[in-house]
Amino acid sequence: MRLLLPLLAFTALIATEVPSRGVDRPNVLLIISDDQAWTDYGFMGHPHIKTPHLDKLAGEGLTFTRGYVPSSLCCPSLASIVTGKYPHQHRVTSNDPPIPAGTAKNKAFSEGREIYNRYMDAERTLPRVFVQNGYMALQTGKWWQGDYTRGGFTHGMTKGARHGDEGLDIGRRTMKPVFDFISTARKESKPFFVWYAPMLPHDPHTPPQRILEKYRDKTPSIHIARYWAMVEWFDETCGELLAFLDKEKLSENTIVAYVTDNGWIQSPDKPAYAPRSKQSQYDGGLRTPIIIRWPGKIAPRKSDTAVSSLDLFPTLINACGFKAGEGLPGIDLRDEAALAARKAVFGECFSHNSRDLANPAASLRWRWVIEGDWKLILPHPANESGGPELYNLKADPVEEKNLAGSENERVVRMTAVLDGWWKP
Repeated sequence: MRLLLPLLAFTALIATEVPSRGVDRPNVLLIISDDQAWTDYGFMGHPHIKTPHLDKLAGEGLTFTRGYVPSSLCCPSLASIVTGKYPHQHRVTSNDPPIPAGTAKNKAFSEGREIYNRYMDAERTLPRVFVQNGYMALQTGKWWQGDYTRGGFTHGMTKGARHGDEGLDIGRRTMKPVFDFISTARKESKPFFVWYAPMLPHDPHTPPQRILEKYRDKTPSIHIARYWAMVEWFDETCGELLAFLDKEKLSENTIVAYVTDNGWIQSPDKPAYAPRSKQSQYDGGLRTPIIIRWPGKIAPRKSDTAVSSLDLFPTLINACGFKAGEGLPGIDLRDEAALAARKAVFGECFSHNSRDLANPAASLRWRWVIEGDWKLILPHPANESGGPELYNLKADPVEEKNLAGSENERVVRMTAVLDGWWKP
């Protein structure tokens, strides 16, 4: 019964929202890369990786070079992007539900995933808001929470497998579902929202040979070369999308947003991520550029202000002319006054498998806060040992020198800020 209450509340909210179906509404294309380091773009200064299409997008858009996702793991990060909430708020904290020791994925595992799906059922997601306001909405790529319709999409590829099934064909095998959907929306004279979240450059790292050959002499590690090639392959697919918008004369009235779900540092000696990246509390797992492009409506510029992927929800909703809703932690990235007024960006990292689906704090590993150049990381004592970590990100962007021992007053003050945000 408890699980039904949020859904009833959401139903009541939808019933009171007045649809707005103006024919001049902008389209929205949200591009989400998967397992990509914040350093791994031409416009972010990588010496070898080629990303000409994202470089061009960054030059044409409002680009935040210090974006952050609240959690360095795929499922909770994506759930936060689509809801505009922190994992402890929407309760999808981990990739998977608990797996009892010594057992394989079984009925209990499936039931646990269904609980996560119900949490998403209860949320006012981006596609739900768009559809309520007259849009058509397409899901492609990564989608963990059951059938695409459960997220509020009108069209989609994922039918309910753990993180995408047919949806994962997008980018790696075909782009046609996106192009067909946009053509359908145009025929029906409706604005569209596209969720393009291909499993790229996510492993398996199987890039086209023609791209891999570009990087074989740039590094002695075949694993790094393959990862770099995957990043360029992903960029190619973004180029296909943007070229299609140009060809169809849709670019001027389409907001294109970009973010990655979490970071990745490729291990040089095996096909896996290195420490201090995915699943970690460090910038190697949490940081991402965030781009918003809308020609003629959002002035292109670059900013090193720290922002959050949670900001995409209110930014996109407000830009389209309807209200993001009350109680969301994000801000509209177009609002320079709001950016200047915000003092901190927050986040939380949880275990890969939830320890208690009803209690987010049970799975918590670290909380973190960024104020200007300073970042404080606090381990949750129930699950992680060690003390606070404090870094000056401007002087030490790879977080090698923990200054907590010499900056006690700053640690105390930032701890109070973190507790004021969420103290489990």
